Amino acid sequence: MILSVLARRPVLLLLGLVVALALPWFVYPPIAMDIATWALLAVAVDLLLGYTGLLSFGHAAFWGSAAYATGLLGLHTGLPFPVAVLGGAVFAAALAVPIGYLSVKRTGIYFAMVTLAFAQMVYFVANQWRDVTEGENGLQGIPRPLFGVDLSEPFYFYYAGLPIVLLGLLAAWRVVRSPFGRVLVAIRDNPARARALGYPVDRYKLVVFMISAALAGLAGGLSAVSHGSASLQGVHWTTSGQAVMMVVLGGIGTLWGGVLGAGLVVQLEDYLSTAQFNGPGIVTGSVFVLVVLLFRKGLWGTVAGWRRARAE
Repeated sequence: MILSVLARRPVLLLLGLVVALALPWFVYPPIAMDIATWALLAVAVDLLLGYTGLLSFGHAAFWGSAAYATGLLGLHTGLPFPVAVLGGAVFAAALAVPIGYLSVKRTGIYFAMVTLAFAQMVYFVANQWRDVTEGENGLQGIPRPLFGVDLSEPFYFYYAGLPIVLLGLLAAWRVVRSPFGRVLVAIRDNPARARALGYPVDRYKLVVFMISAALAGLAGGLSAVSHGSASLQGVHWTTSGQAVMMVVLGGIGTLWGGVLGAGLVVQLEDYLSTAQFNGPGIVTGSVFVLVVLLFRKGLWGTVAGWRRARAE
């Protein structure tokens, strides 16, 4: 009965909003913002993986490049930070055009490897273009201007940045619930049939690739402002791998699963670092393997499957 009530979409949305608003009261505010930004990145990855069938290991390029673009705008223009973050997202979407155009012509592991290769190229450029990115030092002291409002306290910054994340999540939800999203699912399930029905498959893939990159850039730019820095870690391939892990943990093709996976991974890593554990990757990797073995559809996907089985 409880699962049946929670399954109602308005109740879920309201519950998710309440959790998002209450999060910094129960979690250290910078960690709460990390959960929010990583959740948006995971949802961006799920748009490709869960709804289009494209596994991307290149989203670090969009997260990291948007972080640099947002940082440069913030440091050199004095724009309000939401405008700088939006500028970073636009830059990520523009970067996705050539990368996506060349990548979507491939499928399966080939698509994953091509996106990874492009992400490594972005990493190389960020590392070598020291006049702009400061190389290994990264951009430091990224400001948080917002019409004179003091956002130096992370608690208040969380609520200033949360609407950006919520708008990004709303955009992803709207995409998958639209006729465009239904075509993406058709392409995922049977691209040859979708092409026979007259849909330009590669064009649809390119558009969703750009949308996913923009959402990843939105998350990366906000993360840079939250931390006050943009570094090479953001464009490293491990960022892409961690986002994919969050999606698989929560449940591929659910959107909610990416949010849940992000919360679990970020919280676990914070707990391990606070406990001064030297090998957090061992623990997170073990949890990942355990979940994959026991919950084949991810945590959220498994619960949703149980609910549907009981309803029948």
